[in-house]
Amino acid sequence: MNPPTIAHPPAGETRTTKSVTRYIPAIARVLMGLPLVVFGLNCFLNFIPPPSTPLPEGAMAFAGALVKTGYMMQLIGLTQLIVGVFLLTNRFVPLALVLFAPFIVNSIAFHLFLERSGLPMAGVFLALELYLAWVYRAAYRALLTARFTP
Repeated sequence: MNPPTIAHPPAGETRTTKSVTRYIPAIARVLMGLPLVVFGLNCFLNFIPPPSTPLPEGAMAFAGALVKTGYMMQLIGLTQLIVGVFLLTNRFVPLALVLFAPFIVNSIAFHLFLERSGLPMAGVFLALELYLAWVYRAAYRALLTARFTP
C-alpha cells in the first residue's frame, strides 16, 4: 500500500488559505439589511408597538411634521424596505448604500440633537454603512471623479 500523496503547489507559488474575513462584508450586509426590511415593513404593517416612553418635544414635533406630509413616512419605509432587500439579496449593493446614506445622516442628526436614546443604534448603522461603502468603494470611483469626460 502506497502512502497518500500530498498535493503541493507548483514551484514559486504559495498555497493560499481562505481567511474567515472574506465573510465580513456578507455579515455586515445581513446585519444592516435585516433590520431595514423589518423596519420598512413595520411602516406599512405596524407590527412593532410604539415605545412606551414619550418622545422629547422636539423629536415629537419633527416626527409629527413627517407624518403630516402624508407621504414622507411611507417614502422612508419604502426606501428602508428596498435598501434592505438589495442588501440581503446582494444585488445593487452600491446603489442601496447611496439610497441609505441620506437616511443615516438624518438619523444620526435626529438622535444627536433631538432624541439621544437611539444614538447607539444609529451609530451601528453608520459604522455598517461606512464599512460597506469602503468595501464597495470601486463602484463609486466614477462618481467621485472631479472631472469626468463621457
